[in-house]
Amino acid sequence: MLHRHEIADDDWDRIEGLLPGRPGQHGGVAEDNRRFINAVLWIAKTGAPWRDLPKRLGAWNSAWKRFDRWCTKGTWARLMAALRDDDLEWLILDSTVIRAHPSAAGAKKNGTAPAASGIRPSAAAGAGSARRSMSR
Repeated sequence: MLHRHEIADDDWDRIEGLLPGRPGQHGGVAEDNRRFINAVLWIAKTGAPWRDLPKRLGAWNSAWKRFDRWCTKGTWARLMAALRDDDLEWLILDSTVIRAHPSAAGAKKNGTAPAASGIRPSAAAGAGSARRSMSR
């Protein structure tokens, strides 16, 4: 069963030959490259810490160490370079959904202190107030 955050079969076929740990290469043969890629995708898509990695994707510490090794050795950079599509003709940006803060367009800033003075209104308001904690 393919879980939501796992790599699809056609995408796996595209990258499988680029990954380390294949027969005939220096070092051991990795039997779980796909599970490891799924673990990395799960972390990337959920934003969860490595310690929250589901058991079905392997031990979190082993996955993190392997991810770190691949970063250090440049495996991820080589993989991304091999998969890069230099034809950006398909790239379309719809500016109706890209919003900037009103001040980015030169709108007047709120507050009483001039922007050039470097004084933030929140800091100025508390400058004369009494101490709010007691020392021991």
